Amino acid sequence: MMRDRTWIVVALLLAMPSVASHAAAAGRAFMAAPQSASGPQSQASSDEDRDEEASDMEQDRQDQEQEKRDREQEKRDREQEARDREQEKRDREQERLDRLTELYDDGREALDEDRYDQAESRFDQLAQMNGPQTDAALYWKAYAENRQGKRDTALANIAELKRRFPQSRWLRDANALDLEVRQSSGQPVHPEGQKDDELRLLAIRGLMNSDPERAMPLLGKVLENGAASPKEKSQALFVLAQSGSPQAREILGKVARGQSNPDLQRKAIQYLAMFGGAESRKTLADVYASTSDASIKRSILRAYMIGGDREHLFEAAKNEKDDEVKREAIRQLGLVHAQNELQQLYRTDNSPAVRRELLQAFFLAGDAPKLLEAAQSEKDPGLRRVAVRNLGLIHGDDSAKALQSIYAKETDRGIKEEVLNAYFIQGNAAAIVAIARGEKDPELKRTAVSKLSIMHSKEATDYLMEILQKN
Repeated sequence: MMRDRTWIVVALLLAMPSVASHAAAAGRAFMAAPQSASGPQSQASSDEDRDEEASDMEQDRQDQEQEKRDREQEKRDREQEARDREQEKRDREQERLDRLTELYDDGREALDEDRYDQAESRFDQLAQMNGPQTDAALYWKAYAENRQGKRDTALANIAELKRRFPQSRWLRDANALDLEVRQSSGQPVHPEGQKDDELRLLAIRGLMNSDPERAMPLLGKVLENGAASPKEKSQALFVLAQSGSPQAREILGKVARGQSNPDLQRKAIQYLAMFGGAESRKTLADVYASTSDASIKRSILRAYMIGGDREHLFEAAKNEKDDEVKREAIRQLGLVHAQNELQQLYRTDNSPAVRRELLQAFFLAGDAPKLLEAAQSEKDPGLRRVAVRNLGLIHGDDSAKALQSIYAKETDRGIKEEVLNAYFIQGNAAAIVAIARGEKDPELKRTAVSKLSIMHSKEATDYLMEILQKN
């Protein structure tokens, strides 16, 4: 029965060839349809994948570049922080030295005005700070105590000076003072009862006019007297400096070369500079070349400045080995407006510390073009910031335009902030407003606005109101 049915189906199929043909075609179409439909879709999907992959790769590249820039900026920031810390350390030390100098000057002024109790106090503070002038402080403290009749403490301070500073240049004066104190022991001493130093000097000065030969030894004794007041010794030197005689210049030269205490030596150097002349300049140059005392060298450099001696200042700035003294020479070059010499030094000396001092000297000399050049081309960001800062201290249209040019071209945020600081120092609110309007960096914009918020200016107030109205 089953066999019969099979043959019936076969027969029907053979009798209907068109049906079979259509069925086969339909089968082939059915099999082909999915393939023909998926072709365009697959191609489109593949293109999208490639575009997305390319976009991801580009984003990765940009992210890597940004990370690289961020690392470089972080490195620069760390280096700048290290430089700032080092500068802060130098600034703190300079503040300490300035305080020591202030105490010393105050004490000397009190001595000149016979305020011995105040002088004693100042020199006592100075001695306790253990600075480079401790031996001088001990001597002057003992001197002030002796003038007040405090002989025991005066002798104790002289003994401490001898014990702690056996090579001090104050020992000669200290020994003379020691002798003076011991000789007067047991006798009441009152400041108002002391010898009239000024009257004696007036007499010596009159003698200098009438009989210099007799006056010279008297002046020499004043300078050698450890108990003589600083004012008396200074005036004796002044009388010698005014004289202009060969003998007077010889004595002054000896004192300037160090045949006395450092105070008198610096005073002699000052008088040589004031009264000038080729012989005085030669004496100063000889002393500079022979001394290792940095304070004496600085005094000579200031003397060169007083005399407008660019040549010797330039020589010291080029060849001095002591960094502090070298910087002093550079500062003095700035004060005499030696722009050519300063520019030569900037071209040849690559030390960041020296270049920083040179940038300060360019400001002292009013050399705005050189500051602009350094702000634009200097490789060290810290030095560029110093140049920008000093440009801000030079008020004027040229400086303002230079700062505007720097800000427009600059990519370093720290330099841009320094430009804003410079404008703030100048009180140039209009320039800061212009920057705030165009700045895309939110932090820099906030920095600009924060400065405007404390500037009493119509431009600043109008812009702040504009911000408030928009928000």
